[in-house]
Amino acid sequence: MKIHDLAPAPGSVKEAKRKGRGAGSGNGKTAGKGHKGQNARSGGGVRPGFEGGQMPLQRRLPKRGFRNYPFRKEYQIVNI
Repeated sequence: MKIHDLAPAPGSVKEAKRKGRGAGSGNGKTAGKGHKGQNARSGGGVRPGFEGGQMPLQRRLPKRGFRNYPFRKEYQIVNI
């Protein structure tokens, strides 16, 4: 067996979808982006972690941990 004899398994390699190349392609005109809106624009979309104006999870969580030591519950041992 030589390197030129190697080939991918049949059916394992899909052909790339050519978007925006005519109605007959099934992905023409808007190329799966819908009509208008931020995601339809060139360079559109939001940065990773952006939550539409809601305070992002990254900023909601504390930078460091939390210890409840002074207010911990102390349990009394009860012999039954």
